This record gives sequence, structure tokens and C-alpha cells, in this order.
Amino acid sequence: MNNEEKAYIAGFLDGDGCVMAQLVKHKDYLLGFQIRVSIVFYQKLKNQEILTWLKSMLQYGYIRERNDGMAEYTIVGSAEVRETLVFLLPFLRLKSELAQKVIDLIDQLPKKMNADSLLKLSKLVDETALFTYSKKRKQTYQSVHDYFSEHKLFPVETSVLNKY
Repeated sequence: MNNEEKAYIAGFLDGDGCVMAQLVKHKDYLLGFQIRVSIVFYQKLKNQEILTWLKSMLQYGYIRERNDGMAEYTIVGSAEVRETLVFLLPFLRLKSELAQKVIDLIDQLPKKMNADSLLKLSKLVDETALFTYSKKRKQTYQSVHDYFSEHKLFPVETSVLNKY
């Protein structure tokens, strides 16, 4: 892919796309929550062919038609999102700081999540939300904290006094 195509895709993401880090709650998750990262490009159904072209260029994700006359091209998963953001980062303008924060978040994801890691990383997820316009966001660091307290999953903190 040449730089002109990379710049076009980055501009599309800056204008008609979204970079997200979310805390997803589900009763079947061991810790009650999971961190999901994604990139979504939006377009009216009549212009959906541009999303097909984007998918052919980026090689990840899926396209779905919504009931409101819109289509979405979505890339989900830490490895895929990270690779795509690193690829586009030099060409992003509006979403460059958000993209870097999501890359940094992905780089801190442990191979096996524990309560301490999830609580710490949920603060980073909250930081990325400052760059978006979501009005529906319900799951935050506080949600994770409250869930851990309620389910007695809180990370154990040790002090010097507890060692003796």
C-alpha cells in the first residue's frame, strides 16, 4: 500500500471512524469484565463499497449493515487493532493521540488478566473515553471497582505492617 492510500484511510478514520477501548461486562467473564479494543469505519449503505475497499486494504474485520441505513466496517481484537493503528498513526491528525493511547493500552494487556491488572487498565480505558463523544458509556473504572467490592474480587494490598 502506498502512502497516498494510507493517508486516505487515516483521513477516513479521522472523519468517519472511531477508535475505541471499552470495558465490557458479562456474567460469564471470570472477572466480570473484559477490555475490548476496536476500530470502526461508518458509511451510508449506498456508499458501502468504500468499506469493502477498506477491508480489502486492511485485511481484518467484518462489515455489517445496520437497520438505520448505515454500514460499519469493524476491526476487533488487540493484535489486529494495534497493527492497524501503528500502520495508520503517522497519517492520523484528529485521532492520533487517541490512537497512541489505545496502542499503549494494548501494550500493557497481560497474557492472563487478573483483578489488579483489570482495575489498573480500566483507568486507561477511561482516559481513552475522554477523546470520544459517547453518551451511552456505562462501564467505567468505578463500575469495575464496585463490582470487585461487591463480589470480593478486590486485589489484595499488602503493607509493610502485614509482613511481620
